[in-house]
Amino acid sequence: MLRELKTFIAVTRHGTFAATGMHIGLTQSAVSAQIRQLEQALGVALFDRTGRQATLNAAGVRALPLAKEILETFNRMAVPVEANEYRGELKVGAISTAQTGLLPQALVRLRQAAPTVECKLVPGVSLELLSQVDAGELDSAIIIRPPFDLPKELHVQVLRKEPFALIVPHALAGDDPLQLLGSQPHVRYDRASFGGRLVSRFLREQKLEVQVALELDELEAIVKMVECGLGVSLIPQAGLWLERSPQVRIIPLGHLTFYREIILLSRYNHRNLPVPQLFARCLLADASL
Repeated sequence: MLRELKTFIAVTRHGTFAATGMHIGLTQSAVSAQIRQLEQALGVALFDRTGRQATLNAAGVRALPLAKEILETFNRMAVPVEANEYRGELKVGAISTAQTGLLPQALVRLRQAAPTVECKLVPGVSLELLSQVDAGELDSAIIIRPPFDLPKELHVQVLRKEPFALIVPHALAGDDPLQLLGSQPHVRYDRASFGGRLVSRFLREQKLEVQVALELDELEAIVKMVECGLGVSLIPQAGLWLERSPQVRIIPLGHLTFYREIILLSRYNHRNLPVPQLFARCLLADASL
């Protein structure tokens, strides 16, 4: 009956039997048959079937949290007691700032807790890593939260919020971020990236037109360009540049401050497996909002 409970939960996420089948690899008729078997076992209907939609009725609403609790209890039964009982490979994607920030200590904890687990780190930008998690090619990924709704089968755990600030060359006078943005060349955080889209929204909301001197996605490179006097830049306060003494001034945005959220992304059907669950705990031990 566990299979039927998983399908029941999936239908509540995807809204139709056809969409559920596409996401979990079953035909529509197989999904319908599993839901019918579950309803017969419980002795109640769980959905109001209106056209192509499958909408939870009162019994379904009551059953949903109980179904999730049953599956979570079952998954906990599989959690190893001893470190050497953890087995297998863990494929983790990470953006560059996570590779040098959150990940190292988390991987040390994972190694200590499960020395036989083989971890493979896949670098990339947020959009690429999101696609790889969605396709099942990665167990999880540390990315910037995208500025759009994610597929319902993906689970998000917020790890931290990183404030944006204006960085300017040391020799540049002035402390008004809006005035400096409007008057100085801009080393722009790539507009195609999730973080860069946040910058675009900020500039749009402040009705600022900027003179773009250069556009790129790598934070360390952006800082170097500003150090050399190429322009000013709006970037998140994250990365190795904060650990050295860059030749830039950091100007806070005050009440205009906006943030990028760093999230751990995984598929719902992966996140409660023993190794990904252990990795999430190791990661959250260091993460702070």
